Amino acid sequence: MRPEEVAAELGAGLDAALAGPQGEGLHAVLVMQAGRLIYERYLEGDDEIWGRKKAGVVFTPESLHDLRSITKSVVSLLYGIALADGSVPAPQTPVLDAFPDYADLAADEARGAITVQDVLSMTMGTEWSEALPYSDPKNSEIAMNRAADSLRYVLDRPLVAEAGTTWTYNGGATEVLGALIDTGVEGGLPAFARDRLFAPLDISKFEWITDYYGRPHAASALRLRPRDTLKIGQLVLKEGVLEGRQVVPAAWIAEATTEHAEGGFGCRYGYKWWLCATEGGLPVINASGYGGQELLIVPDLELVMMVAAGLYGDETAFDRAFDLLNDVVIPRIVVFPDSAVH
Repeated sequence: MRPEEVAAELGAGLDAALAGPQGEGLHAVLVMQAGRLIYERYLEGDDEIWGRKKAGVVFTPESLHDLRSITKSVVSLLYGIALADGSVPAPQTPVLDAFPDYADLAADEARGAITVQDVLSMTMGTEWSEALPYSDPKNSEIAMNRAADSLRYVLDRPLVAEAGTTWTYNGGATEVLGALIDTGVEGGLPAFARDRLFAPLDISKFEWITDYYGRPHAASALRLRPRDTLKIGQLVLKEGVLEGRQVVPAAWIAEATTEHAEGGFGCRYGYKWWLCATEGGLPVINASGYGGQELLIVPDLELVMMVAAGLYGDETAFDRAFDLLNDVVIPRIVVFPDSAVH
C-alpha cells in the first residue's frame, strides 16, 4: 500500500467516525505521520473562549481554538528554552528563592523546600483541588484566578505532604512556572513564546489571555490554530529539531517526557507532559486540555494527532481522542521506510 492509499483509507475511516457519535462536540481533527499532514477536518459546533460561550461556530484552518491545559505543556517547552539561556532557575532550586517578595513564606522550612522541579512535576505538596467544575469559585484554579495576588495564593496553600513525594493535579504550579519565565526573560512570557518557539515554527497567529493585571494565564489560556498545535507535537516528536535547527534543547525534551511522578487517569507525568499508552501498549506523549483538547504523539509510529473540541464539562472528553486513535487511526497506519515518505 502506498502512502497516498494509507491517507485515503484513514480519511474514509475518520470521516465515517466523525459523522457518528464519536464526532459529537469535536471541532477539528488533524493527523500527521512522518512529517506529512495526512488528515485535516474542521467541523461546526458550540465553543467557549476561556469560559465565554460562543454558539454555532464554523471552524476553519484559520480559527484559533482554546488549548486549555495544553498550554501547560507549551510552558514546559518555553521553560526548557529559557533554562538553556540561563534566564530561569534550575529545577533543583528552591522556588521561593526566585520570589523575594514572598520571603515570609520561605521562612517556613517545609515550604522553603519546594523546588522548581516540584513545580514542574506537580509535586509541590500543597493543598489543591480542581475536581469541582471550573464554573465553581471553590475550584482552586478559579480561586487563584480571582485572587488579588494569584502567585501568593498558589505559594501559600496549606502543606499536606512533603514536597516531591505526592502528585496532585495543580494548575497553580504552572502559574508559578509561567511567572518564573515571565520575569526572567526579556519582554515577558507571550513575547518569549512568539520569538523563541512560535516564530521558528512559522506560527504567526496566537492569543494568550491575561488576568486583570496583564499577567498571562500560564495554566490554560493559550489559543492557537489546530494546525499550529500539531507543529508543536511534531517538534516534540523530533526531539526539539525543526529543519535542522534545535528550537528546544533535545535534553529538555527528553527530561520533560520522562516520568517524574505517578500522575493520574491511567497515565504517568513528566514535566507538564502526560505519558500514556495506546490499547496495544505503544507509548503516547500527551498534552491534554479541558473540554477535549488533545495533542497525541506516538513516537513508534512517527504519528502526531490533534483534536480540538467543545466538550467542556463532559467526562468523556479525554476518551474521545484516544478512542479515535485506538479504533480508527492506528489500525490504518503503516510505517514506511524513510525513502517512501519524504
